[in-house]
Amino acid sequence: MSQTAPIKDAQALIELYYNKGWTDGLPVVPPSEASVGATLAAAGLQGDEVIGEIPDRHVRVTADKVAINAVLAGCLPEYMPVVVAAVKGICHPDYCYHGAATSTGGSAVATIVNGPIAPRLEINARDNVLGQGFRANATIGRAVRLVMMNAINTRPGKLDRSTLGNPGKYSLCFAENEAESPWEPLHVERGYRPDESTVTVFAAEGLIQIYNQLSSTADQLLLPFADAMSNLGSMNIAGQAQIVVLFAGEHCETLRASGWSKRQVKDYLYDHAKRTVADVKRAGRIAGPVAPEDERTWRHPVKSADDIVVVTAGGRAGAFSAVLMGWGSAAHTRSVTTPVVLP
Repeated sequence: MSQTAPIKDAQALIELYYNKGWTDGLPVVPPSEASVGATLAAAGLQGDEVIGEIPDRHVRVTADKVAINAVLAGCLPEYMPVVVAAVKGICHPDYCYHGAATSTGGSAVATIVNGPIAPRLEINARDNVLGQGFRANATIGRAVRLVMMNAINTRPGKLDRSTLGNPGKYSLCFAENEAESPWEPLHVERGYRPDESTVTVFAAEGLIQIYNQLSSTADQLLLPFADAMSNLGSMNIAGQAQIVVLFAGEHCETLRASGWSKRQVKDYLYDHAKRTVADVKRAGRIAGPVAPEDERTWRHPVKSADDIVVVTAGGRAGAFSAVLMGWGSAAHTRSVTTPVVLP
């Protein structure tokens, strides 16, 4: 999508984009040569530079296409380096774009921002972190989806074969609340310096909110998380993809007071998030008759504790957190962390 339109009236342009199929169902910001140029300049990129490739689709995503879709989404020019990092992430082989983006499972791209770029761009990490009201969160996540539609042709009913989809497919972008976290942030855990900025992309099947207001110890608090992670209807219980566990306010304070490390949290969740193979077979999630040994053989929703991605985000008040279930299988997709490159 690099065509130009001679129409000068904004409303007519917006309607043209609807008719061309260039929107996500919401109005877009008509791009101009000036706005696209400013967006490219903010990332220090030339229009023909290749940001990433999707070999399965025989597609190269160039910087001009990313910039056009960032403008369409309503991004400020300074958001462009974050959008570029996210696009690089979904083009990485480990993300498995073709499977995640075209499956009937309908995964969203969860975009997690770490480092000093997040507060600089006012990417929300606190109250209503997964909701509306924050331009950077809404437009960065939206830009990624528009790139998928307009630059990679991943459109509903065509390459995007989602049975249901999920609201996160419009936009799902947030920053980790590093300042109030009990632990080192995600990007530091993955080998980056605290003063570096990164974007982590994760194929999220959906969100399960966890409410637990009475637990005062870590092990008691974490049991509902383990139960949600191992529900029989999830893709995880059969595929064992990664899971993102998002801890907010009061739950963070309970874990801080308990003195639990991130490793302890992951190990506890892995040990307690499980169902017997017999249960999984009875639910029709694994084929075959139930054998006697299946009653005492456990199946976890992830392959190992390291497949549980722990982040901190959300408001300080309220006993709420969330689990983002993963799409596909452990052999198919992995979360990918990419550095944000500033000019």
